[in-house]
Amino acid sequence: MQTTIPPDAGRSWWLREALADDPGEPAPPLEGDTVADVVILGGGYTGMWTALHLTELEPGIDVAILEQDIAGGGASGRNGGFVNSFWGDIGYLAQRFGDRAAIALGETGEASVRAIGRFCDDHRIDAWYRADGEYVVAASDDQVGRWADGVITADRLGVNEHFQVLSAPEMRERISSPVFRGALFRKVGATVHPARLARGMRRVLLERGVRIFENTPVTRFGAGDPALAETPGGTVRAGTAVIALNAWASHWKRFRRTVVVRGSYIVLTAPAPEKLKEIGWTDGTGLADMRSAVHYVRTTPDGRISFGVGGMQPNLARRIGPRFAYDPQAIRIAVEDLHRMFPGFVDIPIQAAWGGPIDVSGHHLPTFGTIGRGNVHYGHGYTGNGVGPAHLGGRIMANRILGKSDPVLDLPLVDLEPLRFPPEPVRSPGALVANTAIRRKDEAEDEGEEPNPLIDFVAKLPRRLGYNLGP
Repeated sequence: MQTTIPPDAGRSWWLREALADDPGEPAPPLEGDTVADVVILGGGYTGMWTALHLTELEPGIDVAILEQDIAGGGASGRNGGFVNSFWGDIGYLAQRFGDRAAIALGETGEASVRAIGRFCDDHRIDAWYRADGEYVVAASDDQVGRWADGVITADRLGVNEHFQVLSAPEMRERISSPVFRGALFRKVGATVHPARLARGMRRVLLERGVRIFENTPVTRFGAGDPALAETPGGTVRAGTAVIALNAWASHWKRFRRTVVVRGSYIVLTAPAPEKLKEIGWTDGTGLADMRSAVHYVRTTPDGRISFGVGGMQPNLARRIGPRFAYDPQAIRIAVEDLHRMFPGFVDIPIQAAWGGPIDVSGHHLPTFGTIGRGNVHYGHGYTGNGVGPAHLGGRIMANRILGKSDPVLDLPLVDLEPLRFPPEPVRSPGALVANTAIRRKDEAEDEGEEPNPLIDFVAKLPRRLGYNLGP
């Protein structure tokens, strides 16, 4: 087994590949004071989709984006590249919001999956978009049938055409792995090169006249009328502001107890198309298992496997630090789990490894709301599933900013009351204990063993307290 992880930790292979292919036009830091119709804090998917929707609804609108790194330098340029709809959560959504709202979320989420593909086609963005669907696999005996509630709900609501239950032999016929015990195939789903998508969005925004200021952190923000964003090099005054900071929203006092930060880590193999052909994985489907600390896995056109592990927590994680970008223990676990799921790849080198923070909400759903004097909007809480929903969030916020009438404004994600996490000093140590128990429970079940009763109790405690943090 490979134990030496290659360099370039902290910057994803996706982003390095995209920048090498096309670095894009320069977007220098803000210098001096300026005004805008809308100022957006954050140059990731949420901020850029909001700007794109704004420029489509009102061409000529003056939008300024402030990004502390480069556009796409955060989660948008390093995630797994899974474009999900909300159909996979249909059981939970119906229980929480009712049947009609659940169907509406599934339909609008599906529309976003399709719209991202059209956007790439319309603007000549080679983001490797493949709408081939996605598998949710049972990778241990304990995971078998965990999708049952969603399938039963989909059948009751008459939307079961989106799903197909596969037996272990049927799943292994499609993608062969010794640990697969069956699967649910979700027909709506896509994979994408996340950084190529982000950099393509950036290019289109610049072509539309949106001002993007990179390497421009916001040092102070005033939610007045106008809103005022202060940076090291100048200020932006705007009638409307958008807070699109993803996990970094947790550092803001207002969101400190509604979003917690977890780590997600990915390892990427060298190209091995012949190995993928051997196991039958030759299309663009994504794959995830039913663990709480989920594995999310996909391939690339040149024959690599990208293998991710979510729900990790490096130390107390009270602040976003370097270990979120690269945690040796998490990377080691990802490599071991990759080889367990696909033992034929044991001899294939790991060519890249990276990580990053994700913004976790207590109800496992993003929230799009308005604060201040009604002119400051925000979107976050994607819990690792933001590629598709960020498109929807941008549409929601753009329509609200411009006072438009659109059915998306009636979705229950708009002004959704968040579940509040405990305050410090309880939250971080408690989360570390719970996350460690969840991982150990998953590992025991992976090996076909019964988890320690105390570990099992602690692992299930968040759900008993009303939080939905995963399967």
